[in-house]
Amino acid sequence: MSWLDDLEARLEQELERFLAANPDQEALLQDQEDRDHRRELLSQRRSLQSQAERQRQALLQLAVEIRQWQERSRKARSAGATDLADRAEAHGESLMQQGRRRWQELAELGVRFSELEQAITALAARQAEARRAGRGVDLERDWAAFEAEQELERLRRRQG
Repeated sequence: MSWLDDLEARLEQELERFLAANPDQEALLQDQEDRDHRRELLSQRRSLQSQAERQRQALLQLAVEIRQWQERSRKARSAGATDLADRAEAHGESLMQQGRRRWQELAELGVRFSELEQAITALAARQAEARRAGRGVDLERDWAAFEAEQELERLRRRQG
């Protein structure tokens, strides 16, 4: 184990001790980590959306090319140029294969997008729960302070 690993382990232990002694700081740290994670997930979602849009545009362009080559093949065949028609058909088939691969890639992007959406939803639910739990702690603390203040007022009145 190198000195850097030792230092990292000691710092990690110090952080754990600090957070154990200061639960409110731990909640703040978790909240910051959640916000950073959400920002990263949203960035990934935007990236997937732009990839999917590029993929859709490429598929549309490919469809235009396939139609052109199918038309060229028909023209060549009707003109008796069977060799040229066969080559045009082969090229069209190659474009169709490329299109199938792109559709598969687009479907995979869709799956990744769905997984990302689920992660974003789960994170949002966890953040909402943490906020609700935090409000409960704040409410308990505020209520205890209120009761203490009421008791002090009662004692002051009784004293004089």
